[in-house]
Amino acid sequence: MRIGVPKEIKNHEYRVGLTPASVREYISRGHSVFVETGSGFGIGVIDESYRKAGAFIIDTAEEIFASADMIVKVKEPQPTEWGQLREGQILYTYLHLAPDPEQTKGLQESGCTAIAYETVTDSDGGLPLLAPMSEVAGRLSIQAGAITLQKSNGGRGILLGGVPGVVPAKVSIIGGGVVGTHAAKMAVGLGAQVTIIDRSIPRLRQLDNLFGSSVITRYSTLEVVEEETRSSDLVIGAVLIPGATAPKLVTKAMLSNMKPGAVVCDVAIDQGGCFETSHATTHDHPTYEVDGIVHYCVANMPGAVPLTSSTALNNATLLFGLALADKGIEALLDNPNLRTGLNVYCGHITNQAVAEALNKEFEAPESILATLL
Repeated sequence: MRIGVPKEIKNHEYRVGLTPASVREYISRGHSVFVETGSGFGIGVIDESYRKAGAFIIDTAEEIFASADMIVKVKEPQPTEWGQLREGQILYTYLHLAPDPEQTKGLQESGCTAIAYETVTDSDGGLPLLAPMSEVAGRLSIQAGAITLQKSNGGRGILLGGVPGVVPAKVSIIGGGVVGTHAAKMAVGLGAQVTIIDRSIPRLRQLDNLFGSSVITRYSTLEVVEEETRSSDLVIGAVLIPGATAPKLVTKAMLSNMKPGAVVCDVAIDQGGCFETSHATTHDHPTYEVDGIVHYCVANMPGAVPLTSSTALNNATLLFGLALADKGIEALLDNPNLRTGLNVYCGHITNQAVAEALNKEFEAPESILATLL
């Protein structure tokens, strides 16, 4: 199979779909890999490193989209890329379609087979291709929040960990999954007061066993969310419903009760965000203010640390990618976990959560793919 790796074009997106080490794996299986020139510069990898791994270096993304059987990316295709996809071509990347009707329409019209990293599952029902970026984003959310809390950046002017004789900042984390857990690790490590809110009692028990007295765990209710946002200096939105739009758990009305200069960091922004006042921002302009509360809603947070992120992402996506390269879409028939990643196929929406979020017709992937048998 011909594997194409275009350079990422989203704002300050420095990650790359395949590292040279991953390229070698594809080459060893008899596939051809075509990498757009400069794709690895963001992680400090020059074109020559890709050549040594066996890849062909291509001058333009247009050439890659035109000739590749499978496109491997990191972030969702941008508008200039939708029209370059074609029927029968496999797109393997993050998509986050639920809050993005325009991208969904573009993928449907292209006729491509779009497989989303964020909805591929494992045998335990986890999200193995989303997890590494959730780990990165969770940790980054505390770094970003700590910096944004500085007065020069619009924040309250409070040090996250405090100093002897001065109380530390209070951090509330809404959602106790992968993002929330890693955010808590960083916040605890910096000496903040940390509360994690979640609706799963078993998960709260796990977190209590993990952190002990370092973290307060609370069952999520409207009243608890109101209390915690009102008393916190930094609130992390870490809610995820796989494939679906994130629920708006913090309303605009709640902002009026928060401390002036408090910060909200919405890691759920890729799925629409869990704060009513959230909208996606970029690394160029990461924050904005609503009612005196600073919002940090960068939609590709892990792109800020591309060397770490690209390596972690490739570690997770490689085996599924090799299966697609070896077998094409028949790999979806063989592997039910990979099949859950199928979001769009020949114009059909094949992920139920995406279809419901966008009010579109849902086609079960099993019935769509049955035509291949």
